[in-house]
Amino acid sequence: MYRPAVLSAALVCLATSAFAQPPATPPTTQVLTALTVKTDIDRAQIMKVMPDEVRATVKLYLDGKIQQWYSRSDGRGVIFIINATSVADAKALTDQLPLSKANLATFEYTPLSPLGPLRMLIQ
Repeated sequence: MYRPAVLSAALVCLATSAFAQPPATPPTTQVLTALTVKTDIDRAQIMKVMPDEVRATVKLYLDGKIQQWYSRSDGRGVIFIINATSVADAKALTDQLPLSKANLATFEYTPLSPLGPLRMLIQ
């Protein structure tokens, strides 16, 4: 027969040890990538590259490298959600885009991962 006090103490010890461990770092599963067209570039120069840029972007999408993409509301570029496990992997993809090769755009990268604190709900 279990004693309530012993059972309660055991549960407290289990809960304390589970929460005392440092949380596991969730893996990067996508990289949010903001492409911004440089402001000091002549629009004609950008438009000359755009047909190749669109083809390259569509190819990345069809190859499963770009999960989603959106145009920026300010008209200065696009936002990609790239299927990559690191910023370096995402950068390797965007370095191959025509706007990047022509040095007409800048890129910002933000690694994304599952919501790690949700693990506490399933422990």
